[in-house]
Amino acid sequence: MAATKYSFVIVTPACSWISVHLTLSGVIISRNFLTPRHEISVATYNLIIYSNYHRSCQILRHLFYARPLVIPEIIQRFGSAPKISVDGVLVSHAHLDHCGYVSFLRKEIPIYASALTGFIVKAMQDCGGTDFEREICYLSQRVRENNYLKTEGPYQQRCFVFVDGFPSGNTAQEFWDWSPAKTKKMVCYHNAISRDRIGKLPVRYFPVDHSVFGATAYAINTSRGWVAYSGDLRLHGINGWKTSKAAEEISKLKPYIYLGEGTRVMETTQTTEENVYEKALQATRNTSGKMVLADFGPRNIERLQTFYRIAQETKRQLVVLAKDAYMLDKMSLASDQVTSLEQQTDILIYEDRHYRRANWEEGIWDRFTDRKVTPSMIGNSPGEFILCFSFWDINDLIDIAPRGGTYIYSSSEAYDEEQQLDMRRLNNWLKHFDIKGVGLPREELNWQVPDDEKGFHASGHASGPDLVEIIRKIEPQIFIPIHTEHPLYFVEALKGTNTRVLIPELDKEMTFT
Repeated sequence: MAATKYSFVIVTPACSWISVHLTLSGVIISRNFLTPRHEISVATYNLIIYSNYHRSCQILRHLFYARPLVIPEIIQRFGSAPKISVDGVLVSHAHLDHCGYVSFLRKEIPIYASALTGFIVKAMQDCGGTDFEREICYLSQRVRENNYLKTEGPYQQRCFVFVDGFPSGNTAQEFWDWSPAKTKKMVCYHNAISRDRIGKLPVRYFPVDHSVFGATAYAINTSRGWVAYSGDLRLHGINGWKTSKAAEEISKLKPYIYLGEGTRVMETTQTTEENVYEKALQATRNTSGKMVLADFGPRNIERLQTFYRIAQETKRQLVVLAKDAYMLDKMSLASDQVTSLEQQTDILIYEDRHYRRANWEEGIWDRFTDRKVTPSMIGNSPGEFILCFSFWDINDLIDIAPRGGTYIYSSSEAYDEEQQLDMRRLNNWLKHFDIKGVGLPREELNWQVPDDEKGFHASGHASGPDLVEIIRKIEPQIFIPIHTEHPLYFVEALKGTNTRVLIPELDKEMTFT
């Protein structure tokens, strides 16, 4: 009797079907997980849930990006992999370790995400230029020419399915279908796909709190029971109530399996956003008459709002980059959580000096030319501004030519060798301009932040006790720790409960019947 194919669902921080075949780390749940839905006793792979350990993205980057992307290279590495039938990919939020490898998927595979997540990654891609490794929302067709890949034809829009529905209004649809290139059109994908099902499997989404808005947890209903996936989440943020509500709703499903993150599982306490506000406010007040630079994640709108409050308290004006203004403007189309740039009239936009403006940037300056602040304006009156700059924007200090000031590092620590090198470079820049850095990881402290400078950053991840609280509230039959370097923590923490902890092993399947 012939085998029957069933729905494929991939839940993965890297979101790549290639990841499933490489199985570098994490867990694959497969084979016999669903009972056959027809009178056929033989079932093929039904449900695949793959998830990395915390560091596996770095391994994947090494494999994918170590050499030039030439045709023989691709064929040698992935050409023999079978073309898997995939009914959908769940994306939890807009951080690249969770959505970046969508660029390796076929364009017709449905990508399930919140509308805000979709709009964030679209704005990111618009500003990022043509990059094969970041084609998340739309892609360029490629042809072989002299053994290399060459782009050809219009952009092809991917099949995104917004689990909370498409935002209302013509402006939102116009943005989603808009091509960032003046001479290259966008071929749009408007086929209706159910946002309540992936293939034949019912799916539910649950908004959670994270350091980027639009983050979601998911649950998939199989014939064995509900399988839930946490994404990245926290309880200590301003919107921590969303995570608590998600845990309550997932618990009502009585899930068979819950896959939960554990990035900061070894931490017992957390810095709150109000703590960040108080620390950064004091540092800004201590920098009278000189420039303040605030370094935080470009999609961390909660942190942007914190520094906006500080600017108002200290009689300064907040200055963002044009790409951040573009991001804010488009996020406001998808969510009432984000105040539009038109309503925040006292946020200024930094005029970066470069030869040619991209199409998206021209649109920003056409609408907000009265918000422009130049390097010389900042250099002449440095005490009047808070600049939202990061390490990647530090070259602009050459144009501003400051002397003194404070650099507030309000982001995550340096967790790999590449970021440690970036920290060394950043320190050299700050020394050159006599700028004091606060909240920076220090090499002499093994890249930890000095005790008296902690509190300038609130993590997007829950602490160990908070994660255990969430799991106890959900009370799954099986808990599988993912996105963590300390999975054994949960074995001890959940002893005596009705939840069994299963630790994934490298390159080994976990089979459930």
